[in-house]
Amino acid sequence: MKKDKIIFWTATIIIFLFEGLMPALTSHTELAKEGIRHLGYPEYFGTILVVFKVSGALALIIPQVHNLIKEWAYAGFAFTFIFACISHWVIDGFGFLTILPLIILAILVVSYVFYHKIFSSKITA
Repeated sequence: MKKDKIIFWTATIIIFLFEGLMPALTSHTELAKEGIRHLGYPEYFGTILVVFKVSGALALIIPQVHNLIKEWAYAGFAFTFIFACISHWVIDGFGFLTILPLIILAILVVSYVFYHKIFSSKITA
């Protein structure tokens, strides 16, 4: 059980850092805004994305958040990573920026699997 918790928290903290902390600290930079424009999205989409990323990351990391909210956060991140992969592939072709969201998605899946492994008896609708 201790090993499972270590794996869960390690994966979840990585997601929090990549999807909560980094966007919160860097979303206002010109590089981040250019990245959104480069993919063909309007600038306001980047702002909305950051709000949801930070909210979802906080939902995953705070134990008192209701389990259904956590499920929605996991689903939202999964969609975000899949569509980020597609967006980069369509605009830039196959490369590291196409693969990176899938790597983060794999870490998210580890977090999700171990979340259910640890907290399955506590999850209620």
